[in-house]
Amino acid sequence: MEIIIVIALILGVLIYNKTIDTKKFMIDNDKAFKLLKEDNYEFLLYAKYGDNVDVDVLFQKRVSNAIIVAVIFMVLFLGDFSVLNLVLVVVIFYGMFKLPYMQLNSFYKAHLHEIDLMLPYYLKGLEILVQHYTVPVALGKSIDDAPDVFKPGLKRMIERINSGDASVDPYMEFANTYPVRDSMRMMRLLYRLGIGSQERKQDRLMMFSRSVSSLQNKAREVKYKERLNKMEGQTMTMLICTGIGVMVILLIAMMSMFGASM
Repeated sequence: MEIIIVIALILGVLIYNKTIDTKKFMIDNDKAFKLLKEDNYEFLLYAKYGDNVDVDVLFQKRVSNAIIVAVIFMVLFLGDFSVLNLVLVVVIFYGMFKLPYMQLNSFYKAHLHEIDLMLPYYLKGLEILVQHYTVPVALGKSIDDAPDVFKPGLKRMIERINSGDASVDPYMEFANTYPVRDSMRMMRLLYRLGIGSQERKQDRLMMFSRSVSSLQNKAREVKYKERLNKMEGQTMTMLICTGIGVMVILLIAMMSMFGASM
């Protein structure tokens, strides 16, 4: 452990003094490192930190941290270096590189329930816009007021639509990105709103509106049940604490009485 700390300190000093120029190293090997970048890495960063996050800086930090840890272990193995140790260093590098991505993925999955409750309210605002604009224009205008977590998916969907993709695929990609309750059905309904005659659009808009209202009602029910369960949990905790307190007081009183009788 002492050796690892010393090596880490030496590397830290060399990097701080720019004897080891990590930035130049990253730039020189940028193409190679980008091959390691996951397809949904940018989306996960945007989902957690918002649109203002610097994806390149965080990705470079991932790579540099993994390299530093791998180098430390490589130095430790210099006295008895073998093919097995080399494989172990590669595994350590890959594990350290993947760790931030796995944490982002876990964060996103943990917040899918929140996304589930946000979607109906976003769709309600979109429904109002669709009454006055075409679906692609309404989607573009909805971005500013959309929850931050939806913005990356919306931008991707609009880019595909504006590039000439008139199929249902951009809508399905959005639904797959946010695999929450009824997202597939709602995106299909939204796609159908953008095709066909004006008369059919009114019928489909009514169907879309009813579906959005149904989703909102479900979201309200879920929030109400969660609030009720939370209150029940707090009440139960309070009762348990009160009961334990009363038992402790009774026990102390009994011990005092027993001590006095002795």
